Amino acid sequence: MNYTSLLEWHTAHKEQALYGRYLTINQLQPLLDRIPDLFVKESLGYSVQNRPIYKVTFGTGEIKILGWSQMHGNESTTTKALFDLFKWFEANKDTEIGQKLLSTFNFTFIPMLNPDGAEAYTRVNANQVDLNRDAQELTQPESLILKQVYTSLDPDYCLNLHGQRTIFGVGEPAQSAVASFLSPSQDALRTVTQSRKEGMAIIAELNEMLQEFIPGQVGRYDDGFNINCVGDTLQQLNIPTILFEAGHFPNDYAREKTRGFMFLSLIRVFESILLLKSEENVSSNPYFAIPENKKCFFDCIIRNINLPEYGVTDMAIQYQETLRDGILYFVPKIAQIADLDSFVGHSEIDFAQEKIEFPENFTLDVGQNLENLQVNSNLPTTFSVKSNNLL
Repeated sequence: MNYTSLLEWHTAHKEQALYGRYLTINQLQPLLDRIPDLFVKESLGYSVQNRPIYKVTFGTGEIKILGWSQMHGNESTTTKALFDLFKWFEANKDTEIGQKLLSTFNFTFIPMLNPDGAEAYTRVNANQVDLNRDAQELTQPESLILKQVYTSLDPDYCLNLHGQRTIFGVGEPAQSAVASFLSPSQDALRTVTQSRKEGMAIIAELNEMLQEFIPGQVGRYDDGFNINCVGDTLQQLNIPTILFEAGHFPNDYAREKTRGFMFLSLIRVFESILLLKSEENVSSNPYFAIPENKKCFFDCIIRNINLPEYGVTDMAIQYQETLRDGILYFVPKIAQIADLDSFVGHSEIDFAQEKIEFPENFTLDVGQNLENLQVNSNLPTTFSVKSNNLL
């Protein structure tokens, strides 16, 4: 497939009703209610706060794929990509590639597993439980719903769709990790089993495709084993599972650029499975050649700032994603005051030649909210609040 043309299609035809980072079931409901006849929408049950959880199924093939998004309520980029995928299949159901995929695969997607967390814009559900740490104890209704789906479906492949913070970088020198992937471990030794190897081979294909668009910005997520995680649990069942982590493209806090790369990656997964089915042996080597994620970024770094309490030093600012009256704001807060030579800022400002004066009685401490701070500097700063509606 020509992925440059596919990305152009996405730019022109993505689901316009979905934008930004704050997505709730109320925004998805109209799209689900009028979903085309190609798809079947079914209610799976309800969340802690009685919000509906749906699955969307389509395709008539023998290879069963299960995917779910917004297990963490504040990770919405892949949800947007799923609805873009639905639009693409509807537009291409009569084309050669569309018919090939629809006749080969049986797709089941849960667009929003944690609607309560999505409403509150939190990682956890309404009981303050991280659903991705509840795969064994199954204490939450959302966890039970997901298990019921994968137990009854017995999928051949699983797609665990997430988003990651702006702190992650990849490579040397570090660039922002726009997309990261993982074939989870299924034991503490991180053994490369056959199911892991299949996932690794698919991820290697994703990496090769994405390098055309975001060279040096694809990462490999940490594969430390935790049986309480859903991916690790599924891998123990010998189901090849691929973790998606939608990351930060520079200046793309709405994750609209990243959304496009997630959309491309979903389709590349399906094409890769077709390709790998024709190969007798697959190698894990290209997977391990993908550099591992590292925590090395801040949203902004002020370099060489002269502070009375510290002398000349660096100051890191990180946006705290804050929901206020149904609007998501990105509030700048001081994350660190120290020598930050080993870190990178998504934006950086050098105050080496700039003397600044802070307001009277203002103290600079880690955690300090800077949204109302004004200084006498002539240099541009990020001491402002970004709204989800204005990103």
